[in-house]
Amino acid sequence: MPTLEFFFDCSSPWTYLAFHNIQAIAQEAGVTIDWRPILVGGVFNTINPSVYASRERPVAAKDAYMRKDLQDWARDAGLRIIFPPAVFPVNSVKAMRGCVYLQPSSMLVPWARAVFEAYWGEDQDISQDAVLAPLCRRIGADPGEFFIGIAQQAVKDQLRTNTEELVARGGFGSPSIFVDGQDMYFGNDRLVLVRKALQQGHR
Repeated sequence: MPTLEFFFDCSSPWTYLAFHNIQAIAQEAGVTIDWRPILVGGVFNTINPSVYASRERPVAAKDAYMRKDLQDWARDAGLRIIFPPAVFPVNSVKAMRGCVYLQPSSMLVPWARAVFEAYWGEDQDISQDAVLAPLCRRIGADPGEFFIGIAQQAVKDQLRTNTEELVARGGFGSPSIFVDGQDMYFGNDRLVLVRKALQQGHR
């Protein structure tokens, strides 16, 4: 049985698409997704600073096409994505620590979905406690326990470890997907190749 790892940060719209789309692919293949929360800013700072340069000096034609492309993919996935949100890029550290904290209780997926929807669908600033607290209640988590939990050093360390691991394994952004540990794919538009790799794993 092939393995499937999904390294992600909720601050990326393309990751929102991939997060949504990969779940059906995994179900089809009969595999469980190993969700790996990261801080993509930490990846950029370490090995991919060109992202910041492209934001400072965008190519107008490329930027216009990217926005169209994003909406095309969103319609295909049945998602609503607003771009750019009022706050972009956003500090996603608390939201992603939340993914780590909630993972043992099997609440990572509903939490990440709520965060994606709030930021990319509702234009809410997910760096703010006032936004995250209602999201906790939306998925049935206690906000007070949540904020205590994400302040734990073990949670902070795990998020940092995941981020460093992605860089060490050749990743450079979000989402980064690994089939069988070493076969890496980057981005929502590579999911067709992920599906084929998983199918080949059954042969």
